[in-house]
Amino acid sequence: MCGLCGLLGGDAHWAEGTGWTAQTRRAERLRRVSLINEVLGHYGLAVADWQGANYLLSSRTGRTEIVADLAELWQMAERMLGRGCDPLDGALVARLEQAA
Repeated sequence: MCGLCGLLGGDAHWAEGTGWTAQTRRAERLRRVSLINEVLGHYGLAVADWQGANYLLSSRTGRTEIVADLAELWQMAERMLGRGCDPLDGALVARLEQAA
């Protein structure tokens, strides 16, 4: 989807939310990217918003993939790592609790 379609409210993943103004949708997306990076940082990955419609997922080695939505983002993260991203990993939970 192009950036314009994303701003106009094209098909979105259910977790992306709907019914917000373009300004609210953008702020919420940036907040979501920040939260995702707290988790992905534990695995040596990072995500960035790309044109308000996709995500750029990057590894420490510089590998970068464009993903369309949150479901694809987690699948690609696991593919890049060659293993699962466990949200209940004890070290991850401790890191997130310490940051809070």
